[in-house]
Amino acid sequence: MARAGSFRRGPRLLPPMSMTESEALALATHRHYKGGLYRYIGTARHSETEESMVVYEHLWPHARGLWVRPADLFFGQLADGSARFAALHSAE
Repeated sequence: MARAGSFRRGPRLLPPMSMTESEALALATHRHYKGGLYRYIGTARHSETEESMVVYEHLWPHARGLWVRPADLFFGQLADGSARFAALHSAE
């Protein structure tokens, strides 16, 4: 069983890692409007409401970790019209 504050990466349990901004940019798919770098993992459904949720990984500037957020919020816009999470690369 995983300890609080740890997660599984590969075959063994490792503590959350921090990385440099350059390292994070190599993995990141999105930048938050406050500057953080994130990697979109996928979309899931909430087990009770079936609401569409985005699963994403925080990469930088704090310790890495997995998060979920309603898809409407992840892909939504701020009051000024800018993206909450701006895609770093165009879709291929």
